[in-house]
Amino acid sequence: MTTMSTPHATNHPSYADDDTLRLPLPTIPTADRRPAAAVLDAARLWTGGLATAAVAALVGLVGTLVIRVLFEYAPVGVAATRAFGTGNAAVLCLFAAVAALAATGIAHLLMVSTPEPLSYLGWIIGLSTATAVVLPLLSSVPTAAAVAIAVVNLVIGLAIGSLVVGTAMSARRPAATR
Repeated sequence: MTTMSTPHATNHPSYADDDTLRLPLPTIPTADRRPAAAVLDAARLWTGGLATAAVAALVGLVGTLVIRVLFEYAPVGVAATRAFGTGNAAVLCLFAAVAALAATGIAHLLMVSTPEPLSYLGWIIGLSTATAVVLPLLSSVPTAAAVAIAVVNLVIGLAIGSLVVGTAMSARRPAATR
C-alpha cells in the first residue's frame, strides 16, 4: 500500500502556494521593556529633611551641654567654656540644621538626576563630615576643646548622614505599572 503525499498532508504549512494568507507577526514595543524608574516622593523627603534638621540641632545642643559639664572642673575649663559658650552653641545648632537641609537638597538633586544617587550622597556627606571634624583641630582653640568640638561635629555628621540617607531611601517609590 502506497500513500500519496499531498502538499497539505505535512505538519508544516507550505509557503510555496500563492493562496497562503500571510499575517504580520505582532510586534512588542521595545520602550516598554525597560524597568520603570522610581518615583520620588518629594514631600516625604523634605519632611524627613526638616525632622533631620531638628535632630541635628538638638545633637549640637546636647553635645555642647555635655562638653560644658565635662570641662567645668578641667584645667582647660575657661577656654572650653569660651569655645562652648551660649552664642557658639547657638551658631553650632544653626549650622547643624542648615547642614541637614543642605544634605536634603543635595539628596533631592541627586535622586532626580543621577544613577545610584545614594552612593554619591553617602560620599558627599561622609567627606563633609570629615571636613567638619578636621577643621576645629586646625584652629587656635586649645587641643582638648578642639577635640571635643570635633567629636560633636562627628556625631552631628553621623546623624545627618544616617537620617537623610534613610529618608531618601523611603522617599523612593516604584513607578506605577502600566
